[in-house]
Amino acid sequence: MFTGIVQGLAEVIALNKRDQFMQIRVSLPEGHTKNLQTGASIAINGTCLTITEFSQNEVQFDVIEETLQVTNLGKLEIGDRINFERAARYGDEIGGHQLSGHISSTATISQIIRTPDNCTLWLTAPAELIQYIIPKGFVALNGCSLTTGEVQASSFSIHLIPETLAVTTFGNANIGDKINLEVDPQTQAIVDTVNRFLHNRNL
Repeated sequence: MFTGIVQGLAEVIALNKRDQFMQIRVSLPEGHTKNLQTGASIAINGTCLTITEFSQNEVQFDVIEETLQVTNLGKLEIGDRINFERAARYGDEIGGHQLSGHISSTATISQIIRTPDNCTLWLTAPAELIQYIIPKGFVALNGCSLTTGEVQASSFSIHLIPETLAVTTFGNANIGDKINLEVDPQTQAIVDTVNRFLHNRNL
């Protein structure tokens, strides 16, 4: 389980890309390597990955075909910076919202509006997922727990504070970027339940 409170930026230091499979090695910043162990989970751009090897502050993961198809991890290059969050432990403060690290799909940045102290992003989501994104609801984008602003047709906005821009990949976001999207599972469950009820009532 994750909270959507990104702990910082890691750097991709090695990639081994094969047919429908990839190994990724990242360097974690100092202070975030305590109690690492093989088999533990870390969210990389919001994607729950399992540690297969580690040494000092370097951690390696295997990424399989399904993950490559659904997320933006297959587009990573050596030197890229990525959001990371270590798995939550019992007793940790949940500052964002509960996340599984199971990415629903990617959303595409369509517009960036910057002012001196604010930044608003507009993103286009797949048609089958936009129904689960509601104004003032929750989404996770590249592992960041964020509150949605407006929702219009297949697009939605988020508002980013300077702290989020400073400690996540959103500080260097560009139009056209593919962003990992995990919809709020509680919202999804409610919407699906209501849709099934309405469908059955009209039979």
